[in-house]
Amino acid sequence: MLKRILLVVLTNILVIVTISIVVGILSRVFGINLYGGGYASLFLMCFVWGMGGAFISLAMSRFMAKWMMGVHVIDPNNAGEYQSLVNTVHNLAQKANLAVMPEVGVYESPEVNAFATGPSKSKSLVAVSTGLLQRMNRDQIEGVLGHEMAHISNGDMVTMTLVQGVINAFVMFFARIVAFAISTALRSRDNDRGGSFWMNYLLISVLEVVFGLLGFIVVARFSRWREFRADRGGAEYAGRGKMISALQQLQNFYGKVPEAQQQGQQGNAAVATLKISGKQGGFLSLMATHPPLEERIARLQAG
Repeated sequence: MLKRILLVVLTNILVIVTISIVVGILSRVFGINLYGGGYASLFLMCFVWGMGGAFISLAMSRFMAKWMMGVHVIDPNNAGEYQSLVNTVHNLAQKANLAVMPEVGVYESPEVNAFATGPSKSKSLVAVSTGLLQRMNRDQIEGVLGHEMAHISNGDMVTMTLVQGVINAFVMFFARIVAFAISTALRSRDNDRGGSFWMNYLLISVLEVVFGLLGFIVVARFSRWREFRADRGGAEYAGRGKMISALQQLQNFYGKVPEAQQQGQQGNAAVATLKISGKQGGFLSLMATHPPLEERIARLQAG
């Protein structure tokens, strides 16, 4: 689980740190004092760049998913052995009132997983692993796909991007405030402005990583809430029994796989939306993007 979490966090932090470096260099070249306009101006700059970084990640999400996971997009007019999969996705998309059918893809992996991604409802991708297709029956697969369709219909990709953008803004803002305070306190008597500039931006980069990890706790909390909502949507589109059966099958599979092997299988799961089962209790539960499978099943069974 830790490896998966770090991949999610570091991907976003990398974007923010890169933006910060570019902004720092530009401010140095053009002589712009980012702190001269006061805290309000600084926060506005951080908000613009924080949101920008989040939406850049969103715009790249479908391409990155295909590249990182090796997703083969299926031609709906020539689906071959995956015709049933394509038909199921399209039927569920109609139930979800999606005007444009999502792309459907398959990727080679023994893991039992599926994910939905994309910058908008009209430019979305639903992909499933070959392991899921092999280990789940038709009804369970429909339950999984119903869950993913609910993510698209609910606009979860955009919603989570907005949340991440706000967190990015605060991360960038507080990193600069704290870094400025530290670099001012440590500034040498000869007032080496060039050295203090680079020291300040080194501190900013380090603090952005630290604050970014803390900010992810807030993002993860929103993500867990959206997962419960997607489960309800999956139950509506595919049927409650199918949704529960799919989660139980995931529980059966991951309950039998040693944790070390699970972590190895989750190595490329930065875009995963179904397989994760956050553990009850402990610090890592605060960073889990998905609630425990036991809790998800119980909520669906309770109606």
